[in-house]
Amino acid sequence: MTETVDMFLFLTFKSLMMAPQDVIFLSVLIATISIVASTERCQYTIYVQTGTRKNSGTDSIIGVIFAEKVVYIEFKDLASWGETRDRDYFENGNLDVFNVTGRCLPNPICFMRLSTDGSGNKPGWYVEYVKVEMSKIGTPSTHQFTVKQWLALSEKPYQLYAARDDCPSVTQSLESMNP
Repeated sequence: MTETVDMFLFLTFKSLMMAPQDVIFLSVLIATISIVASTERCQYTIYVQTGTRKNSGTDSIIGVIFAEKVVYIEFKDLASWGETRDRDYFENGNLDVFNVTGRCLPNPICFMRLSTDGSGNKPGWYVEYVKVEMSKIGTPSTHQFTVKQWLALSEKPYQLYAARDDCPSVTQSLESMNP
């Protein structure tokens, strides 16, 4: 973001031939706007669909990281964000919904890392999908990540996390620029 601000200031100064004091004022203004924008809060609605395979549910602590191209936000214990404290989340066939407040990401979410700490009576967990809705004034976004994977040390792929990267690659970005 700093590079963007620096480039903006350079171009503004160069193209408009502003006086140095105007450039300083403009840089302070942009810095202030950047600080306000980075503290903007968003509402995230996270849907987690547990599978219906035998022993799909878990009692473990579940966390998730969502990211856009470079900026991320982490929610370490999703069940703590549930609406019902007594509910047994992440059980066989359940669709669990969590409403979470956090800082806004500057671009739509395209990466997810879902994890379990492997604790509890039933540590293995089969997940069908995770869907996230980010509500930001003027730019709501939704992304669904297909998981269809065990998060368990006793089932393939023998890991306690699932990462899904749907972010456009540099090649895809360049291709979309060509008419």
